Amino acid sequence: MTYTNFRLDTDADGIATVTWDMPGRSMNVFTMDVMDELDAIITQVAGDPVVKGAIITSGKEQFSGGADLSMLSGLLETLKKAGDDHEALMSRVFDETSRMSRIFRKLETCGKPVIAAINGTCVGGAFEMILSCHARIVADDPRIKLGCPEVKVGLMAGAGGTQRIPRLAPTQEALTMLLRGEQLAPARAKALKLVDAVVPRVDVLDAARRWLKETPRATQPWDEDGYKVPGGRVYSAAGANLWPAASAIYRRETFDNYPAARFTLSAVFEGLQVPIDTGLRIESRYFAKVIQTREAAAMIRSLFLSLQELNKLARRPAAEPQVPIRTLGVIGAGFMGAGIAHVAARAGIAVALLDRDQAAADKGKARITEAVQKDVGRGRLPVPEGEAALARVTTGSDFAALAGCDLVIEAVFEDRALKEDVLKRAEAAMRPDAILASNTSTLPITSLAAAVARPRDFIGIHFFSPVERMMLTEVILGRKTGDAALARALDFVRAIRKTPIVVNDSRGFYTSRVVGTYIAEGHLMLLEGVPAAMVENVARMAGMPVGPLALNDETALDLSLKIMAATRKDLGEDAVPEAEWAMIEDMVTKRGRLGRKNGKGFYDYPDTPSGKKKLWPELRTLHPPVADPDAIDVAELKQRFLVRQALETARCFEEGVLTDVREADIGSILGFGFAPFTGGTLSYIDGMGLPAFVALCQKLARKHGPRFAPTRQLKRMAKEGATFYGKFAPSVETRAA
Repeated sequence: MTYTNFRLDTDADGIATVTWDMPGRSMNVFTMDVMDELDAIITQVAGDPVVKGAIITSGKEQFSGGADLSMLSGLLETLKKAGDDHEALMSRVFDETSRMSRIFRKLETCGKPVIAAINGTCVGGAFEMILSCHARIVADDPRIKLGCPEVKVGLMAGAGGTQRIPRLAPTQEALTMLLRGEQLAPARAKALKLVDAVVPRVDVLDAARRWLKETPRATQPWDEDGYKVPGGRVYSAAGANLWPAASAIYRRETFDNYPAARFTLSAVFEGLQVPIDTGLRIESRYFAKVIQTREAAAMIRSLFLSLQELNKLARRPAAEPQVPIRTLGVIGAGFMGAGIAHVAARAGIAVALLDRDQAAADKGKARITEAVQKDVGRGRLPVPEGEAALARVTTGSDFAALAGCDLVIEAVFEDRALKEDVLKRAEAAMRPDAILASNTSTLPITSLAAAVARPRDFIGIHFFSPVERMMLTEVILGRKTGDAALARALDFVRAIRKTPIVVNDSRGFYTSRVVGTYIAEGHLMLLEGVPAAMVENVARMAGMPVGPLALNDETALDLSLKIMAATRKDLGEDAVPEAEWAMIEDMVTKRGRLGRKNGKGFYDYPDTPSGKKKLWPELRTLHPPVADPDAIDVAELKQRFLVRQALETARCFEEGVLTDVREADIGSILGFGFAPFTGGTLSYIDGMGLPAFVALCQKLARKHGPRFAPTRQLKRMAKEGATFYGKFAPSVETRAA
């Protein structure tokens, strides 16, 4: 037989090599056609007397990215449109979504030894497939990732992962891996007995053949008599120590906001008490439930489909030619500038890192060196690549070094006069076809453009701190920014492996503007008498990664005071509540509490790295809590945090700061950690429904003031029964009309 997505070759020793190599794709993924062909190949291998065993490998650089989630979404929509009653629908969803699991079970019980030869990253459904093989050999490369990250997009491992991983690895490690969506390097996977051998890349296939000839095994341990779960039985002394703690940790980490994590925990707990076939059926039932949740639909759309589209530069002007960024200039070697230089150098771009003098520039290079050495020491970066990255960074103070740069980014302090001076000097030293950018989080790009002679070639590129870890980059269009500048900026963002969103110019742009409302709401709650610990904990219960007071400490209280002062100057005294202004002014000017940077803000910070920060005790004196904290409506506090941010996002959309719903949602999750289980700020509104969201805004406005008043567009959409994703379909236009 011939196949479209696989090649099947059998050698003289009876070893069949199954090479997965989908045409027209850079990555192998599971589709309906792939499952059909894999099912047929298993039948062929099992029934051919010539075949003694099989190797499954990949013909691409990476092994596989798992299942095509757009296929799953489309399948579910098709089933729902069929019009079956709920019970019949559940049965059909179960049958369709459990098919991959049944194929993998067929693979491991086919009677022939099958080994996976893994040459690159293998995650999701593909990792579940290799677990159903009788052995696994992987290339020795720390960049290869192995695991089941489905929980990160609102799903759970549904093709055997929750059953086979804890039957191979100790239960505690298996739960950690599944609940966090961890992706392991080969050495770690071997230590957990999830793979059998780690060998040089060139030896992977030969090692697989040797295994089939010398130590073939056609059954799995869990199908043999005497098998014992590595972590011990659920009802045992070990289980009594593990499972209550696991449930408590799950609640602490998720606040029960993520059905996929809850169902994963249940599937492992229940599945380990029964034979593998029953366990797989339990897992499939939970998977059929989770795929129908609102959280899964929202997270798949935002964190998979939309994220892919933005990473492919959906907003890039199509008419602009590709011009690779080979040399980058970064002005300002502080924490942010050094971070930008670091990620660019790691991406293969030569960097000229400048500061006011050589010593300051060298200090920035030292930061990069320290970060690279840390990655090398942890096995995340091969030594030669680390050395090459450092060699790409040159330092100095002479702007003449910018003459050969394709792109220059200023990353100096948020001071208008300083930035304008730096931009003028940089432009004078640059080539006339090079692009100039500002890494600013607050200053409008259009106003900064007044300092340059070529405003069409000037753009904002707002990075997030720490640059090495934060995946979002906010690209800001000034009023005169041209398509060439936008295209070059987006090409650069892709080169450094960040996700871009494109926004129009505004005070605070999008992310800084919205996160400011989150911090401000925390301030106002504190002033109302909500205990500081409750403010912080309820924010996390709502789905935010860190409380607003802790976040304010990270961004610096003195910066907040400067932003408040500028807001009052531009928009009037009422733009910042007097009580909030007085609180921050008192913290900064009278008490010298600036945040983490000087060790004291809303929290006190220890002198030693191992110490833990603690809320400043004096907060209780300055802002006494209400007499009965139990009377505070926790549900309403959670709503205030999320509604305030979603409402400000809707205002940004209405004002044309945002023009693409995908960017609103991705920007909110990656930029400031808006509750990922909602799918993002606009998905939060859509998920609730516009009429319900508007009614909630009106209720909060009556109680807490006009900051919660719904916009005209929201009220109009509520009357129409519209949604953001229904009314404003994703667009590839560069900017708002």
